[in-house]
Amino acid sequence: MSGFHEEIDLDCRPADVWAYVIDPRHLPEWQASAVAARQLDDGPFGLGSRVRVTRHIGNREVPMTMECIQYEPFREWAVRGVDGPVRGRFHGEITPLDEGSRTRLTMDLDFEAHGLGKVLVPLVVRRQARREFRRNEGLLRERLEEHGP
Repeated sequence: MSGFHEEIDLDCRPADVWAYVIDPRHLPEWQASAVAARQLDDGPFGLGSRVRVTRHIGNREVPMTMECIQYEPFREWAVRGVDGPVRGRFHGEITPLDEGSRTRLTMDLDFEAHGLGKVLVPLVVRRQARREFRRNEGLLRERLEEHGP
């Protein structure tokens, strides 16, 4: 996956990081463009789960549906957009550090464009994502290290 790649080391246990980042309800807390997020199906988040995320893109709020396409508990997960002109593809991976007292979170993000998205992705979405990715790291660090999971 090309696009954006970031790694962040957190002073938290891997299980705590995992529990926080895969819970869709937390997306608006640590992703600056996420306005709202809710899981569309019952049960715990996992392979095949769908999440409706509303994001602030440019000067609009855009709802989109994401589907979990990879899920290995406490290790990695991936989601992909299934509707709309801009469809994100995200992969996250958790690596224990320092005998499990710290965690490295690796994040990869890219976009697939459809229709109007072919204009939006290069002009708006990629630029916004580049600025937001680092900010999201700070929000995540604040949530997990300062406030606890």
